[in-house]
Amino acid sequence: MGLTGIQIFKLLPKTNCGECGVPTCLAFAMNLAAGKAELESCPHVSEDSKEKLASESAPPIRPVTIGSGEYAVKAGGETVLFRHEKTFVNPPGFAVLVSTDEDEASISGKIDRFKKSQYDRVGLKLRAEMFAIKDAGGDGAKFCAVAKRISDEVGATMIFMSDSVEVLTAATDSFKEKKPLLYAATAANAEELGNLAKEAGCPLAIKGEGTLDSVVALSEKLTAMGIKDLVIDTGTRNLKQAFEEQILIRRAALKDRFRPFGFPTIIMANEIGDGIMEEALVAATFVAKYGGMIVMSDIQPHVVFPLLLDRLNIFTDPQRPMTAEQGIYPINNPDENSPVLVTCNFSLTYFIVTGEIESSRVPTWLCVQDTEGLSVMTAWAAGKFSGESVGTFINKSGIKDKVKHKTLVIPGYAAGISGELEEELGGGWNIAVGPREASQIPKYLKNWKA
Repeated sequence: MGLTGIQIFKLLPKTNCGECGVPTCLAFAMNLAAGKAELESCPHVSEDSKEKLASESAPPIRPVTIGSGEYAVKAGGETVLFRHEKTFVNPPGFAVLVSTDEDEASISGKIDRFKKSQYDRVGLKLRAEMFAIKDAGGDGAKFCAVAKRISDEVGATMIFMSDSVEVLTAATDSFKEKKPLLYAATAANAEELGNLAKEAGCPLAIKGEGTLDSVVALSEKLTAMGIKDLVIDTGTRNLKQAFEEQILIRRAALKDRFRPFGFPTIIMANEIGDGIMEEALVAATFVAKYGGMIVMSDIQPHVVFPLLLDRLNIFTDPQRPMTAEQGIYPINNPDENSPVLVTCNFSLTYFIVTGEIESSRVPTWLCVQDTEGLSVMTAWAAGKFSGESVGTFINKSGIKDKVKHKTLVIPGYAAGISGELEEELGGGWNIAVGPREASQIPKYLKNWKA
């Protein structure tokens, strides 16, 4: 069993300098105990304490960042086996495979589909993040040309895949600032690729021979070389066995603190599934159990969109509702005579209401109050959507300076707050009770009068 936060705190310098990223040493100790921080983040810890804390404070599954910029993928860092125990933190990255022996039309098509397969949903951008570039003939110049094209046209995170150390060296020299994942160290080339990854500061994938023992041997060898950022590919290409291995790896890392398995994994769905639809089923399997990166042979909108939603659902914290930001939202270019509606900041409510207002084509001001992600009825029952709270929000929001009239429309389910809200607003404001169901909003707005 690892040390508790208090036990770790006793070994820290207690300077509360904040250089670790949190304000106090106690908070840092708690993060260490929970596997959410690394001891190296503290610049003042003594060598004696480092020795005592090194093994105990390291996250059970090391968080590894691949790439840089907006497409960077952070994998690992998980602390639970099941989402309902706490939450899953870092969603797996989806990668599209591009081989150097593909023709121009094929590569262009994949790049084009990658760009187009990006979706806005509940305020988030859903998309794949990576390209896996595969060396098909040992031509380093051709490999680097494909990598440059991906970097220039897309900016996506890259996985460099080659059996040739020379090709990987040439590509890494040109793109090491992009922090590509180097794939893959095997028993035959582990030392050479380990030295390359260490020198370039890039994460390194290890590829076993279809057995967990082969993974352990590679992991121990590379970590002994001082390489910290590893990604595991067991080498298995059978779905049932790969599924079982993912569970064994996660359990061993979390429950037994078995360090050789304490890294994120990469799944070659393109080599496990036969065709894009089978690949999608493989990908969906390992979104849940427990892939850190998933490589597919192509990206098709009808395939990737369900996978992106699957990933979103699984990696959304079940204890924290998704929310919209509190504020005033102008819809359909409202002016000083436009109606003013108020609602809660539960994301589903917000997007349904805004969608109905947009479809009505009536210029409208929508005031979204922070209800801690609760729906209108739940927030009203919990006292978070009351006459007092709504009135305080409206008074401070600035909406009174944007309209000439003094009418505020509240949701029908919150009709009970109208009297209290009217008193809270004062100044002759009139509270109108709107429809209960969002689907009735367009009709209501078309007949609205201040």
